Amino acid sequence: MKIVFFGSAHFAVPSLEVLIKSPYEICAVVTQPDKKKGRHLHLGQTDVKALADKAGLKVFQPENVNSGGSIKYLKGLSADIFVIVAYGQILSQEALDLAKIFPINIHASLLPRYRGAAPINWAVINGEKSTGITIIQVTRKMDAGPILMQEKIPVSQGDDSVILEDRLRKLGAELLLDALGEIENKTFKLILQDEKQAVMAPKLRKEDGYIDWSLPAYKIYNKVRGCLPWPAAFTRYKDKLLKIYKLEIGSVPVGLSGARPGEILNVTKEGLAVKAGDGYLVIKDLQPEGRRRMPALDFTAGHKVRPGERFG
Repeated sequence: MKIVFFGSAHFAVPSLEVLIKSPYEICAVVTQPDKKKGRHLHLGQTDVKALADKAGLKVFQPENVNSGGSIKYLKGLSADIFVIVAYGQILSQEALDLAKIFPINIHASLLPRYRGAAPINWAVINGEKSTGITIIQVTRKMDAGPILMQEKIPVSQGDDSVILEDRLRKLGAELLLDALGEIENKTFKLILQDEKQAVMAPKLRKEDGYIDWSLPAYKIYNKVRGCLPWPAAFTRYKDKLLKIYKLEIGSVPVGLSGARPGEILNVTKEGLAVKAGDGYLVIKDLQPEGRRRMPALDFTAGHKVRPGERFG
């Protein structure tokens, strides 16, 4: 089978890696255009382009994948399958119809739950106990196509979005070869999604990282885990922004009586104990505004943090 691979983000790299090692022909790799990055605004390529160049693959980087020129280029490739993984542009129906068999997409959730740009983040923020990979036939409606293959994995309390993404991108690559094998052998089955079970997972906004200390401790804990690597959960301390990267739910009462949400209960070498709406949390790693990320102990030493002060 002849395949065109559409991908840009780091999540897509393992899937392209397995295709490169497979017997399938990769006609081209379609990825986002190079963009200016960093302090000196040097042009930076996507992770997918870096791998494709290393493998000597043909790379196509349209500003608009649905333009007339792009459609003409894709049509000329005469591909059997489009494999779409974290590409970054939505293909028009005209573009999707160019795949002789059909286009497929690897999505990091158990569809129909968590359709959208940030399925991993929202699964963690919402405290899901499991998630997974779904491979679907792509249709015009986002993440709503019939399911070709799906596999579930557990989400542990220690998983954050970064850890979970790494597990899921590897699982997606494994399932991709299975799915392509079923398509090639014509043994696949397509299962329609139940629209009544659909849950959306929109792209995170900066304000989604705001910590409301009146919430139960477990909800704050999930938000901190789910808002990595961006926007990172944040609060305020003495009118300065403070990003929280790692914390634990407190297991032993430390004078909660009368404390207000966001109040610092204790300062020890273990971290900062902070009152939540229900229980408390111990902040382990944080980043003050304009500074590097650091252990909570370093922050307390430099800012003379005292019990009774309050975040938020």
